[in-house]
Amino acid sequence: MNFRSLILSTATLALVAGPAPTMLTDSANARSIVRPPAEALCQIYAGTPRRQYRPRHFPPSTGAGTGPQRAKIPVTPPPPVMHAPPPAPRPSGAANQEASSDKSVVGVIAPRHMPGRYMPVRPQTREKYDGKAVAGIKAVVNEPVSTFSVDVDTGSYANVRRFLNKGQKPPESAVRTEEMVNYFRYDYPLPAKREQPFSITTDMAVSPWNSKSRLLRIGLRGYDLDYNERPAANLVFLVDVSGSMGSPDKLPLVKSALSMLADQIRPQDRVSIVVYAGAAGKVLSPCNKPEIIKQALDGLRSGGSTAGGAGLKLAYATAQQNFSKGSVNRILVATDGDFNVGIRDRDELKKYVAKQRDGGVTLTTLGFGTGNYNEALMEQIANVGNGNYAYIDSAMEARKVLTEEMSSTLFTIAKDVKIQIEFNPAYVSEYRLIGYENRLLAEEDFDNDRIDAGDIGASHQVTALYEVIPAGTKGWLSDRRYGKNNDANLGKRNGELGFIKLRYKLPSGSRSRLIQRPLTAAMIAHADAPRGDMAFATAVAAFGQKLRGDKYLGDFSYGDIRILAGSQNKYWRQEFVKLTELAGSGS
Repeated sequence: MNFRSLILSTATLALVAGPAPTMLTDSANARSIVRPPAEALCQIYAGTPRRQYRPRHFPPSTGAGTGPQRAKIPVTPPPPVMHAPPPAPRPSGAANQEASSDKSVVGVIAPRHMPGRYMPVRPQTREKYDGKAVAGIKAVVNEPVSTFSVDVDTGSYANVRRFLNKGQKPPESAVRTEEMVNYFRYDYPLPAKREQPFSITTDMAVSPWNSKSRLLRIGLRGYDLDYNERPAANLVFLVDVSGSMGSPDKLPLVKSALSMLADQIRPQDRVSIVVYAGAAGKVLSPCNKPEIIKQALDGLRSGGSTAGGAGLKLAYATAQQNFSKGSVNRILVATDGDFNVGIRDRDELKKYVAKQRDGGVTLTTLGFGTGNYNEALMEQIANVGNGNYAYIDSAMEARKVLTEEMSSTLFTIAKDVKIQIEFNPAYVSEYRLIGYENRLLAEEDFDNDRIDAGDIGASHQVTALYEVIPAGTKGWLSDRRYGKNNDANLGKRNGELGFIKLRYKLPSGSRSRLIQRPLTAAMIAHADAPRGDMAFATAVAAFGQKLRGDKYLGDFSYGDIRILAGSQNKYWRQEFVKLTELAGSGS
C-alpha cells in the first residue's frame, strides 16, 4: 500500500486510538481502502492520522478524549450590522464559529430605535415531518371495513414532549396520536399461551367530547420474555458522527444511551459499531464485553458531512457478515437524520431498507437532537425495516427505551400484524379510527401475506381507538336524499356490532395466522363514562387530537383532558398530566 493510500485511510473520522479501520470510504475521492479483518474479538479500530483533518465549518474539539486534536482555523470577524458598533475583534487564531449543519450563525441586530443594542437572531429550524391529514368519517353502509397495520413506535410522544418542555407548541405534522397513546402501558392481560403471542382486549365507553358517540378500544399485549429466555443478539450500532451531531443533545446523548444498552449485553450477544460522517467506517468488531463497547463509544468525535447511505450499507454488510440464525440480527441507527452525502432521497432509502429486511436483518432508528432533525426519515425507514422508532431527548428516555423496554425494542414475537374490523350497520352507522393515518391498509391487503405490516416485540402493547355512532343516533354526516344510501336495515340484528380479525406471522414464518372474534352489541348498551385505565388512554388520545387540531374533538379543552387523566402515581403518567398543563398554559 503506498503513502497516498495511507493518507486517504484517515478520511473523516476522529476515533479512539488503535489499528486502522477495516474499511473506510473516502467519499470525496470515491475510493475505498480495505484492511485485513480483525485479529481478535472486540478489536477497536481507529485511524492514526498522517495529517490533521477537520471539516471546514465545524468548531474544533475542546473536550478531552483519545481522538486526535483538530487544527484551528482563523476567521475574519463579521462586518457591523445596521447602526451597531463593530464586534470586538477575536483573538488571533480563534476557532471558526460558523455553525455546523445543525446550527445557524447567531448574528446581531441593532434596531433603528435602539442604536448600539444587540439582539440574538434565532436560528431557523430545518426539522422535517410528514404528517398525514386527520382521517375522515366513514359511513358503515358504504365502508363497513377498516384495515390498518399495528404501530408500536413511541417517538412522536417524546418529540412532542421536547417541544412542550421548551415552551413551544409542536408542529401539527409532528403529532401522531397512536404513538402518543402507545407510549404508555395499560392493564391488558398476558396471553394465555404462547402459541398465540398476544392477548386481545376490547371495551367501550361514552366519548367525553361527544355524548352521542362511543369509544371502542382494542388492546393487544405480547407475552413477556424472561432475561434467560432471550435469544442471542447480533447488534450493529450505526452512529452518526457528522458535524451536525456535535451539540450536547446529540452525540454525547447517543454515547450515553448506547452505553446503557451495552450494560445489558450478555456473553452470547455481539455488538459491532459502525460510524459515518463524510465516509463510513467500522469502529468495533463483534464484541460481548460491555467495558470495551463503552470505551469505543466514548472515543467517538463529531465532524464532517453526513454520508448516511454509505453508513447504512456498511452496517448491513457488517450485520450479514456476523449473521446468526435464530438470533436477533438488528441495526440500531442513532442520528438526527440529516443525510447530505450519497443516498439522500427518502423513498430511495426506504426501498433500500425494505430490500435488506428480507435478508433477516431488522432496523431500529433512534432519533436525537433539534434544529435539523429529520423525523420523517427516522420514522419511515424504521417502518419498512421491520423495527421500531424512538426519539430520545434525555437520559431518562434512553433508559426507558434501551433498558426498561429492551425486550420489546429488540425481540420480535409477531410480525406483519394487521387488524381489520367490519362494522354491522344494524348497530353502528358511522365511525372513525383515531390516529394510524400513515398505517392504513386497503381491505384486500389484509389477506395478502406479501404486504408488510407492523411487528410486536416481547411485552409490547398496542392500543387502537375507534369513535363510533350507534345506529339511530345523529352523527357527523348529513342525511342522504336517497334512503337506501342510509339504510341501517342493510345490517343484521344478530347481537354483533362488528367482527374483528387479526393476522400475524411468527418471527420465522412466511404464512400468516388468523385470529377472529365478534364484538357484542351489548357493549354499546352498557357503555358508561370512561374510568381508570380507559379514561387515561382516552385522555392521551384527546391530547394528541388537540395538539394536531382535530376538528372532531369540538370544544374539549386541555383542562378537560387533565381532569379526564385523573390523579396518577406513576412517573410517566404524572409527567403526562404536567404536559397537559404546559400545553394549556400556552393556548
